[in-house]
Amino acid sequence: MNSNALTSETRFAAIDEKNVAYRQFGKGNPLFFVNRFRGIMETWDPLFLDKLAENNTIILFDYPGIGSSEGDLPLHVTEVAATVPQLADYLGIEKFNVLGWSYGGLIAQTVMFQNLDRVMKTVLIGTNPPGDNEIPIEQVFFDHALKPVNDLEDEYYLFFEPALESSKRAAEESHKRIGQRLDPSLIPSTMEVFERYFSGTASFKEDALNFREKYKTLETPVLVLSGDHDISFATDNWFPLLQNAPSIQHIILHGSGHGPQHQFPELSAGYINLFLAQI
Repeated sequence: MNSNALTSETRFAAIDEKNVAYRQFGKGNPLFFVNRFRGIMETWDPLFLDKLAENNTIILFDYPGIGSSEGDLPLHVTEVAATVPQLADYLGIEKFNVLGWSYGGLIAQTVMFQNLDRVMKTVLIGTNPPGDNEIPIEQVFFDHALKPVNDLEDEYYLFFEPALESSKRAAEESHKRIGQRLDPSLIPSTMEVFERYFSGTASFKEDALNFREKYKTLETPVLVLSGDHDISFATDNWFPLLQNAPSIQHIILHGSGHGPQHQFPELSAGYINLFLAQI
């Protein structure tokens, strides 16, 4: 029987003398999934994953020190990003696509810019470009995201659009799908670990390697998928960059928030599959 998001086996790759947890399923070009703040392999919507697995080999993994992986989450984005090519090496993969959500979008961009010869295409969901961005994270994000344990009510605000009943219904459906495999005890819950994520975010904003400027000459195709009301990484922060970033395509899904791929899993996967299939 072919494995899928709910049945794929958890395996471990020895990277820097630590075991990094990963799962692999689907068919097609390799697509590495890079997790959000507090995200683990099980916090992706399985319907979204399975639709992408129809055309791509899905590779999920937990950051070092997060979820089922050993070690500590590195403090700098470049060190976190190094896990992707290291895991690709372990799996014998030379070229690959990368998809990152939220904090994972910061890491995915870092993977791309540091591995231009290996990353074929990049998908960014609910995230922002490097460097300074005008619109900050909304306070409502911190009010919900930093709780030791999040419930469905928190998810309405963190990933969806709570002002719309249709979005809240989508949140409930996605929550149920994710809950089929999720072990909540694996989700990071302490401020000590949160601070490690914040350190990585700060290093991406500092942009010491000048990634923002490099978008002007970047040839790697990039798809940005945003909700029209993202309380974490404001969609509008992409607009000043887009005119000088010729390889980016940007899709905005109306009536959605920070996790448009969980509100519209099949539509989002359709856009992404089409983008990745283009030659």
